[in-house]
Amino acid sequence: MKFTATQIAGILEGEVEGNPETAVHKLSKIEEGESGSLTFLANPKYTPYIYSTKASITIVNRDFIPEQALSTTLIKVEDAYKSFSKLLEYYNQVKNNKVGIESPSFVSESASYGKGFYLGAFSYLGENVKIGDDVKVYPNVYIGDNVTIGDNVQLFAGSKVYSESIIGNGCVIHSGAIIGADGFGFTPNEKGEYSKVPQTGNVILEDNVDVGAGTTIDRATLGSTILRKGVKLDNQIQIAHNVEIGEHTAIAAQTGVAGSTKIGKHCLIGGQVGIVGHITIGDRVRIQAQSGIGRNVKDDEVLQGSPALNYGDYNKSYVHFKNLPKLVNQIHNLEKKIDNKND
Repeated sequence: MKFTATQIAGILEGEVEGNPETAVHKLSKIEEGESGSLTFLANPKYTPYIYSTKASITIVNRDFIPEQALSTTLIKVEDAYKSFSKLLEYYNQVKNNKVGIESPSFVSESASYGKGFYLGAFSYLGENVKIGDDVKVYPNVYIGDNVTIGDNVQLFAGSKVYSESIIGNGCVIHSGAIIGADGFGFTPNEKGEYSKVPQTGNVILEDNVDVGAGTTIDRATLGSTILRKGVKLDNQIQIAHNVEIGEHTAIAAQTGVAGSTKIGKHCLIGGQVGIVGHITIGDRVRIQAQSGIGRNVKDDEVLQGSPALNYGDYNKSYVHFKNLPKLVNQIHNLEKKIDNKND
């Protein structure tokens, strides 16, 4: 797939300086640029590389004025970084714009789908599945009975969507993610054996939710596990039954959220955080990596540690913790002085 400088400038509303017919077919870092590649310059510390890069086209800010001769064709835009991101998004749309149903795959007679639909080989659509327009389902995807999927959704290879799940518009489900597995519900009997509690609820993903590779979102015991619009989940996250996550909250990898916990809007949660069940976390909360949350959290709190403390208190305490050996020695020395005086 090749693009000329003129075509790229048209997409980005930019201006070409150099050969408008220069063509590229791949992307590169500016310091590793090769002939036929496109790169960008946004960070001033990388400016020296623009004079040595072999990239055929470089996107730069409009105010960039070269101080030496260039071998690369420039496309000048208002914001090089944002424009390059826009181009990446456009490239992905073009690259992933597959349509049609590949064979072998299974589509139930009662399943329905809209225009621009793609179903990769070895995929499965169950009974009464309803899929909107421009949905891309890559190979080896399982979609269970009575699942509803909105428009412009991507389900990457090997993802699984269990029955009754509801996925909104613009969602992205990455490889190996599992939506709607049973919640971890068991009750012990007098013999110490466990009986399974049926998990009869579902999972709801509202619009523009991203679910990372290997992440699991469990169905509710009753009702729904809900991720509100704009939620972003990294890879390898566990969301337990009946959890609710508020709009535009982002959670980093290897975090686990136990059952029935409610997380507010616009929260940022670092990697490897553990959150107990049946608590409420407010809006705009910040939780540092590897923290353990075992209590309700108010709006706008910033937490760190396990069990987590106020972020400022944690840092002050950590300073003392690092100095504990010195403090212990000082105490011992003082005790010796006191003992010598008493003698």
